[in-house]
Amino acid sequence: MATTVQVPTNIRPFHVDIPDEKLADLRRRIAATRWPSAELVTDSSQGVQSKMLQKLARYWEKEHDWRKVEKKLNALPQFSTTIDGLDIHFIHVKSRHKDAMPLIITHGWPGSVIEMLDVIGPLTDPTAYGGGADEGFDLVVPSLPGFGFSGQPTELGWNPGRVARAWAELMQRLGYTRYVAQGGDIGANVTDELARLAPAGLAGIHLNFLSAFPVRSRGGALWRTSAGRSFQEVGDCRARGTRREEGTVALDALAALFRRATSSRCPSIRRRSATR
Repeated sequence: MATTVQVPTNIRPFHVDIPDEKLADLRRRIAATRWPSAELVTDSSQGVQSKMLQKLARYWEKEHDWRKVEKKLNALPQFSTTIDGLDIHFIHVKSRHKDAMPLIITHGWPGSVIEMLDVIGPLTDPTAYGGGADEGFDLVVPSLPGFGFSGQPTELGWNPGRVARAWAELMQRLGYTRYVAQGGDIGANVTDELARLAPAGLAGIHLNFLSAFPVRSRGGALWRTSAGRSFQEVGDCRARGTRREEGTVALDALAALFRRATSSRCPSIRRRSATR
């Protein structure tokens, strides 16, 4: 089944090249840090311990090799395109396997596309990692607005919903007519909003972080509840070895929810949006 079409785009190649002076300035500013007095306890009850922060700062000042990271990034196909007035940077690696499913992955906060570098190989070339050819993906990994090499918004309103609309536009520009999406942390919020938007071509989503859990009402319908309340309820039930009849449907129900959501362009997710 074809998953791409040829469309005109304004997509530009992108290459990372941070000037030496900027790296030197970063090291100078780290070295000039004025450290507060040490905490009065031996644990983290007064916050992150001073020794830990100083060790981290020394690493960034003396040991971190940005050029090594830069080389890894530049070994991958990178691009930039302007969507909704903002430059969006993204990595786009196509699988060598025929009919690979396009997949857009959104990183977390605070983070960047660097989080995803180790999964690019296994996802785009699964046979090199012991997988099957039918498990390959064409991978799109964008930088969130204001993160990494994407542009910084100059106006309010770049919430997860607006980013989701930009991602739908990005996949359309790349010519993908059917694709799936994945996200964790704030990337999960964007991916959830993408599913609620239900753009043409989106076949399903996967989240490894939930900002809300489904709960079951008396009528069996799925409703949303806050993550904090849900985590507390799940923890309480697990501690008691019980499950509330009308309480949180925990992790064992998420797979079923995902199957429902992906059965027909995310209909259950669209239905749940009415409960927001």
